[in-house]
Amino acid sequence: MSRYTQTVSINFTGGIISPGQLLTILDIATAARVAQVRFGLRQQLLIEVPGKYYEQFEAGCAREQIAIHAYGAAPNIASSYPGAGIFISDGWLTEGIYKDVFALFDFPPALKVNICDSRQTFTPFFSGHINWIAAGAAHYWYLFIRFPKSSRLFAWPDLIYTNNIAQVSQCIEAILAATPDITTEALYAAVKTQLEYTCKPVTTELELPAFHLPYYEGFNRHENHYWLGIYRRDEEFPVEFLRNLCNICLETRTGQLYATSWKSLIVKNIAPEHRRLWDYILGKYGINVRHAANELNWHVEDNSEDALIIKRHIIRHFDNADVRTYGLCFSIRINPGNNCFGSIVISKQEDKYKSRLKGHHRYDILYTQDFNPNSGTLLPYRTGVAKEHLGPYITSLCREFYENSAVADPLVNYVAGQQTVTVVSPVEKFVHQCTRCLTVYDEHIGDPEQDVMPGTAFDALPPDYHCSLCDAERDSFATVPATSLGWLAGEQH
Repeated sequence: MSRYTQTVSINFTGGIISPGQLLTILDIATAARVAQVRFGLRQQLLIEVPGKYYEQFEAGCAREQIAIHAYGAAPNIASSYPGAGIFISDGWLTEGIYKDVFALFDFPPALKVNICDSRQTFTPFFSGHINWIAAGAAHYWYLFIRFPKSSRLFAWPDLIYTNNIAQVSQCIEAILAATPDITTEALYAAVKTQLEYTCKPVTTELELPAFHLPYYEGFNRHENHYWLGIYRRDEEFPVEFLRNLCNICLETRTGQLYATSWKSLIVKNIAPEHRRLWDYILGKYGINVRHAANELNWHVEDNSEDALIIKRHIIRHFDNADVRTYGLCFSIRINPGNNCFGSIVISKQEDKYKSRLKGHHRYDILYTQDFNPNSGTLLPYRTGVAKEHLGPYITSLCREFYENSAVADPLVNYVAGQQTVTVVSPVEKFVHQCTRCLTVYDEHIGDPEQDVMPGTAFDALPPDYHCSLCDAERDSFATVPATSLGWLAGEQH
């Protein structure tokens, strides 16, 4: 018999976690008999609180002024901030500007808001309802609206200034709440009517980089420090491990932790002399930080053991078949209507007969246009697939991705390019040499002793010119290739 629990979420705006605040939350959770916690797709902390201790947990959070929400009630502001400085650099969107934007939101958004750097591929761009993407011009942003419970995407006609992001978001949220079926044109007109904001027209379409998921786990060197990524196969982080982690941060003055959209944690700016502290705590709690890449590129619904079972089943097939998945990411959708971020999507069909036998469940395999996970267009590959056949079908689809990517062999093009390179032969230079003493007349130097100026060609020498060494007449000079003279072969200056 399963015990009753209540799942709550605690938002960390943009994925930024204060170690001190997290430690306070974990102390309250420990008192409420919570042993494991999770991080969600939207960079939140998810806690399953035993029903028996829920009132105690709620009172503890209220006492410490920690806002808790029923799961899904406050979807958090997600951002690409956790990758700043390690996966993204040299742009105008600095960590300080991220924090300035977060500070503008003096209300908890009811819709999903994403704030992303356009040059990164670590955080999904369009998984929110209100998606802000940094433009090339400093402090201006593209805006894309994904209407709730749909994949319909509307590109806002204006680039909007940083200081107006929160106002525009709140206005759009209010309009969509009042008129959910509003058209894109009417939404744009309503916002322009109700709100004045600094903007300029979009003149060039947003160009996003090709998807590549950076390896976000383990100890990694960055400049003079390390950063550490922590991923959990079962998504569960032991509370005692996290409490010790927070204590190390406080002792070493590590001011921030970061929750990612891959349900992992990142710790930045670890000094080399502090690495042994982190090695110790990872070893003490048996935390593995070197998982296979084909396990890290999955977006799985929050708190879904059924989805994790499917994920593990497919990964086992990948391992046995030695399948390459670089450049791809995968998503599993168990509940209909949930938005997915993945190049390949496994979607559970609705059970028409409400069978409790999982062997009767069937799945659809879909993929995005050009296998771009940021594309909103899902294309069917196979429908009504049993669980035991998912691995082979998805393996075939992975191979199709690489076959489509390798239509033109770059090696053939490279070789052809090398063969068409025109080889320019050096122009042979000839000089004039005395046949009696082998003295060379150099037109670049001339012959100052006979009043012959530098730059005088041999043919322009006066008829009475003679060798400056042996006095041989001009007719005694022969024309010879400069290369035949050894060290004099090059042009002299």
